[in-house]
Amino acid sequence: MSEASGPVPAVRFTPEERDAVYKAIFNRRDVRDQFLPQPIEEAVLLRLLEAAHHAPSVGFMQPWNFIIIRSDETKAAVHAAFTRANEEAKALFPDERQALYASLKLEGIRKAPINLCITCDRTRGGEVVLGRTHNRQMDLYSTVCAVQNLWLAARAEGIGVGWVSIYSDADMRRILAIPDHVEIIAYLCIGHVDELYSGPELEKRGWRERLPLGDLIFEESWQG
Repeated sequence: MSEASGPVPAVRFTPEERDAVYKAIFNRRDVRDQFLPQPIEEAVLLRLLEAAHHAPSVGFMQPWNFIIIRSDETKAAVHAAFTRANEEAKALFPDERQALYASLKLEGIRKAPINLCITCDRTRGGEVVLGRTHNRQMDLYSTVCAVQNLWLAARAEGIGVGWVSIYSDADMRRILAIPDHVEIIAYLCIGHVDELYSGPELEKRGWRERLPLGDLIFEESWQG
């Protein structure tokens, strides 16, 4: 290995830079209804996509693609697919939970200036990929890391992100013309926000509470 391709000194973060990373993590929110109509500057959007593109990926296969959705027509089709699935989802909860479920506003698809579908091309890198030889799912996990990178970068930019997960896979594939060998990983709503919940909305509104970290840490083996 040549000197140019070998390790270099690790970048050190100042205390202020370190704190900023944690601030983005602890202040990240899943935005459902707080989007502003203000457009996202193209340079900012490209910075977010660049952050996503710098996520870790198994075998450096970089399996992600980013479908940017701006048109009202496409958003309307996605929203219709979401509405159908959301009615089906509501019926799965007990009666006493359905009213709270229905009260959660999930209007980001139409309100956010940008919708973004992040996909995973499972053929990228060929049949045999370094690091995926024994765990075929690693490319999917890598793409989720790209989602998280984008989400944290967006928070630092003052941009809100909402993850839409309630839709039929077949509907989304049809609307966005996604081929069979490509997996849909995340459908995101992205836009400026000037208000956020002080904690996760589902926690603030009584849906669930955050689990104590101490209950989730095991030593050496599973202890559940």
